Amino acid sequence: MKNVKNKNLTSFTDHLDMQYGKRGNPEREEFEEGFESFRIGVMLQELRKEQGMTQEQLAAKCGTTKTYISRIENDASDIRLTTLMRIVRQGFGKHLKMSVEI
Repeated sequence: MKNVKNKNLTSFTDHLDMQYGKRGNPEREEFEEGFESFRIGVMLQELRKEQGMTQEQLAAKCGTTKTYISRIENDASDIRLTTLMRIVRQGFGKHLKMSVEI
């Protein structure tokens, strides 16, 4: 079967541009920040599950509560960088690596 391009499809980037404006637009930046928070929660949840830990076990390892871990995983809580670093280091025995897009 031939790969046929559908000209009616919109790329995700184009969709975001139409919905929230181009990068730099305040609405787009707010969306991008929220999306990054969501990604952090998903990343922590995946790491926790890969290591076979419950939220209670992770919370105990890094000195917080199950409720707080749940809130982070479900994107209901902003997380401080120091807290994220502690969860990654103490909870998972890993180091947080960050980068900045230019």
